Amino acid sequence: MLLRSTLIYAPAILLTRISALLLLVIVTRLIDQTEYGLLTLVVTVGEMTDIAVTNWLRIALLRLGGKGDVSRGSLMLAGRVLLATTALALIVSVVASALIVPERWVEFSIAVGSYLIAGAVGRFALTVLQMQQRHSVYSMLEFLRAVLQLALPIGAIILFQDSFLTVSLGTSLGVLIAGIVAGIMASRRVVAGPPRFTQKEFFALGVPLVIMALVGFGLNSAERLFLKVYYDAGAVAIFAAAYALARQPIDMVANAINMGAFPEVVSRFDEEGPAASGRLLSQLMALMIRLCLPVAAMLVALSSEITQLLLPSQYHGRVGLLFPIIAFSVLCGNLTSFVYGTVVHAHKRPWLLIIATSFGSVATIALSLLLIPSMAEVGAALALAGGSLMGLVACVMISERLTPVPVPWRDIGVSAVISFATGLAASISSALLTDGPTILSLVGGGTAGAVVFFGLTWLFHPAATMQFVGKLRARLRTA
Repeated sequence: MLLRSTLIYAPAILLTRISALLLLVIVTRLIDQTEYGLLTLVVTVGEMTDIAVTNWLRIALLRLGGKGDVSRGSLMLAGRVLLATTALALIVSVVASALIVPERWVEFSIAVGSYLIAGAVGRFALTVLQMQQRHSVYSMLEFLRAVLQLALPIGAIILFQDSFLTVSLGTSLGVLIAGIVAGIMASRRVVAGPPRFTQKEFFALGVPLVIMALVGFGLNSAERLFLKVYYDAGAVAIFAAAYALARQPIDMVANAINMGAFPEVVSRFDEEGPAASGRLLSQLMALMIRLCLPVAAMLVALSSEITQLLLPSQYHGRVGLLFPIIAFSVLCGNLTSFVYGTVVHAHKRPWLLIIATSFGSVATIALSLLLIPSMAEVGAALALAGGSLMGLVACVMISERLTPVPVPWRDIGVSAVISFATGLAASISSALLTDGPTILSLVGGGTAGAVVFFGLTWLFHPAATMQFVGKLRARLRTA
C-alpha cells in the first residue's frame, strides 16, 4: 500500500520540486542576491501564515470529511472558515511586512497577500481531489502548477522589472490558475448532502493546529528573520538557496510517501484500532528512512558540485557547508510531521502538537540568538537543526503515550549502511572526475551512488525491491 501510494503521488511531487529547483537556478541568475533574499522572505512569511490559514484546513477535512463521496455541505462549511481565516491572514501579513521589511513594506505586503490568496484556493481544491481519491487528476494538476510556476515568473522578469515582486506575483498567478482549474474539476464530483461534521468538531480539531502553526514560527522561520535583522537580505539568500537545494530532494520523497499514507493511517486507526495504525506507521518510518537517508548522503557527498553547477559564483563555497546540517534538519522534521505527528492527528488531539512545537521553536530562537551573530548562515543552519531535533524528541515522547510506534531498528541500521556506501561511492566517483566539467563530475558521482544504492537495496531487501519494480512497471503502463 505504501509503495503504491508513493508511486501515485511521486510524479506530482517530483514535478513541483523540479520546477522549484529550476526556478531557483534561473532566478538567482536573473535578479541580484538582495532581491532573491527578499523573495525568500516572502515565501517564509507566506508559508508561515499559510500553515495557519489552509494547512490545518487540509488536515481537518481529511480527518473529518472522509474519502470517496464529498458532500457539498462539508465543503461549504470549510469554505466559509477558509474565507474568514484568509481575510484575517491578509491583515496580519501587512503588519508583518512593515516589521520585517520596513524599507519596502508595500511591495512585500502585496507579494505576501497574493501568495496567501493563491495558496488558499489551490490547497483547498487539491484537498477535495485527494478526498475524492482522484489521484491521476491530482497529479495532472500538480504538473500544470509546476509548469506555470516556472514559466510565468520567468516571463514576468523578461517583460517587466527584475524584482522580487515580479517573480512572486508570477508564481502566485501560476498557483491561482492551477487552483481554479482544480476547483472546477473537483466540483463536478461533489455530492449533495449535509456536512459530515459539525462546526464545533471542525474548530475543535482546527484551532489547536492554528495555535501550533503560530507557535511553530520559531521552528519554521525564525532563523531567516534573524539573518535579516543581524545581516541583510543577501545573507538570507545564501541560507535560502542552500535550504532549497538540500531540502527539496528529501522532501520530494517524504511527501510522496505521506500524501497517500496519511489518509490510510487515520482510516486504519478508525477501522482496526491504534495497534494496527502503529504497525503501519512503523512501515512508513522504515520506508521513509530507506529512501530519504541515501538521498541525504548523496546531497552531502555532491554538495560542492551541485552548488557550482546550479548557483551563481557569489553563492559558491558558503552554500556547500550548510548541506549536511540542513539535510539532518529536514530528516528530523519529516519524522516529526509524517510519523509521530500522525499519531496525534489519528487520536484527534492536535493540541498536544503545540507542546512539541513549542520546544522546537524555543530551541531554534535561543540558538539563533546565540549563533547567528557570530556564525551567520552556518549559525542559522545549526539553530534550525537544534530546534528540529528538539521538536522530534518532544513529539516522540508525546506520541508514544498515545500509540507506540515500533521503531524498525534493523531497517534503520541497514539503511545507514546503504546510505554510507551510497555517499562514499558518489564522493569517490566525483573526485575522480574533478578535472573535467562540473556536470560530468556530478553525473558520474550521482550515477555511482545510484548504482550502489539500488544494488545494496536489492541485496538487503530483495522482495521489496521486486515489488517496487513490479508496481513501477504497472504504473508506467497505465500512465
